[in-house]
Amino acid sequence: MSSSSVAPPAKPPMRDALVAAAFRLFLERGYEQTTVDDIVALAGVGRRSFFRYFPSKEDVVFPDHEGCLADMTAFLAAGDPECEPVRRVCDAARLVLRMYAENPTFSVQRYRLTKQVPGLRAYELSVVWRYERALAEYLRGRYAGRPDGTLRADVVAAAVVAAHNNALRSWLRSDGRIDADETVGHALGYVQAAFGTAAAGPAAGRASAALFGGPVEHPDDVVVLVSRRDAPLWRVVQEIETAFGRA
Repeated sequence: MSSSSVAPPAKPPMRDALVAAAFRLFLERGYEQTTVDDIVALAGVGRRSFFRYFPSKEDVVFPDHEGCLADMTAFLAAGDPECEPVRRVCDAARLVLRMYAENPTFSVQRYRLTKQVPGLRAYELSVVWRYERALAEYLRGRYAGRPDGTLRADVVAAAVVAAHNNALRSWLRSDGRIDADETVGHALGYVQAAFGTAAAGPAAGRASAALFGGPVEHPDDVVVLVSRRDAPLWRVVQEIETAFGRA
């Protein structure tokens, strides 16, 4: 086959080209010093093309969250009504991890950029709140009819997001070198131990019952736990599990 018949390499999709151009300029010039005009000039397109994909310059920094949020919502909606709800929302949170892990270099660059620009940090927090709201709405449906259903849904959703983000930041600070699945799985395990029912085994089930007023296997047993007022919930759960294990 002659070289003249070889097709030229395909151009990246315009959306990807805009993201690549934006981050190249952000790294070279800084976020504040880069304009939308600069981005479209480097990408070789017009302003109208940029705003067809991204409502603002901030949105080009977070190009994949809308799709991930849609995937999470669909995943939750498709869940079996019999599935353990805390496990389900923890699995939903792993979809966000997968999005970050698909492109570690880009994710680390975005993390560093977001730390430097307060406006981007505020934007990121608004995105995180939307994930939390999606989890809470699902849990409210699962806990409907319980006196504490709304409270429990909101607390569990917040705990899932906090645990996931704590582990995600650890992964990003390592420049993507540590095992993302293991790190996030460890963090979400605390949430399942604290709030899950059948998902985390007998010891966690007893701990959850002790925390939230459910039935305990041995009602005649009394365990007195002394803990600091400001101790994190996962630490309290861990101490309860240890006490039951020694009983």
